[in-house]
Amino acid sequence: MSKHRILVIALLSFLSFFKNIQAQDWPNLAKYQEANQKLLSAPIDENRVVFMGNSITEGWSSGLPSFFENPSYVNRGISGQTTPQMLLRFRQDVIDLKPKAVLILAGTNDIAGNTGPMSLEQIRDNIQSMVELAQANNINPIICSVLPASDYPWKPGMEPHIKIPQLNQLLQQLAREKNVLYLDYFAAMANTRNGLPKELAEDGVHPTKAGYEIMSKIAHKIIPMALKN
Repeated sequence: MSKHRILVIALLSFLSFFKNIQAQDWPNLAKYQEANQKLLSAPIDENRVVFMGNSITEGWSSGLPSFFENPSYVNRGISGQTTPQMLLRFRQDVIDLKPKAVLILAGTNDIAGNTGPMSLEQIRDNIQSMVELAQANNINPIICSVLPASDYPWKPGMEPHIKIPQLNQLLQQLAREKNVLYLDYFAAMANTRNGLPKELAEDGVHPTKAGYEIMSKIAHKIIPMALKN
């Protein structure tokens, strides 16, 4: 057997092994387990706020670090995640931390089809399940609108400029039905094409520092309302 063939077989075996590891922890429960344990061993913060989301939330900590200097703010975003993955880790990454409030920002990766086809109603239903889990555990949920996107660089042609506004309507309606707060990033950030201007997101999806500054101002207005309830 040639050395080249041996290397190819070894590479394929490694890729198969790596995929199996990923499949065993599909919702990425391991990512925040150590950080969660540290929080649980510390004194309880009665004003703790968890930010549950995907790369837009995860990137907030590096895109505008000053926002998360607030020790009560806990970032639990994971890049690329969809609502079914977040729902599976909602207990350990939100409920178990006993926050006063949780901001749920999710849905754009579902529209992109990151973990397979998802209807807008299915996305809404997963977010509704997270809302209901929060309420059942005395946590005030804040439903966040999905950020604008005219297209996805990694998955062109999914029409997020059409689907995101439709999903946001469903989420706003859900917030009314559940009597919870709705945080509208979309209205404050969208351009005339239902996308993000380049100064707010160079790739059209992930916010720049300027984008996170807008998000932070909006969040700072609504979080006190959740903590007061």
